[in-house]
Amino acid sequence: MAVTSIRLQPEVEKPLEMLSKKLDRSRNYLINQAIREFIESRAIEDKRWTETLIALESVKNNQVIQEVEVMDWLKSWGSKNEKNPPKI
Repeated sequence: MAVTSIRLQPEVEKPLEMLSKKLDRSRNYLINQAIREFIESRAIEDKRWTETLIALESVKNNQVIQEVEVMDWLKSWGSKNEKNPPKI
């Protein structure tokens, strides 16, 4: 395991210490957890951004499904005559 030194700002250090005591967890654990959650959050944001760019490119190339087709499909959900999802 790598060791990294960080400088905590006073407005972060005191609440971190209080949270550490409250949760009965080490400051190290809490810092690692916060970094892990930040990295996971960024990965999700990056994935969403990539998907958005792909969707925008699809619209630009007129690869879209008309709203009426989607609504007809959704209205059929759960019925005996449920339709297949519309395709481009």
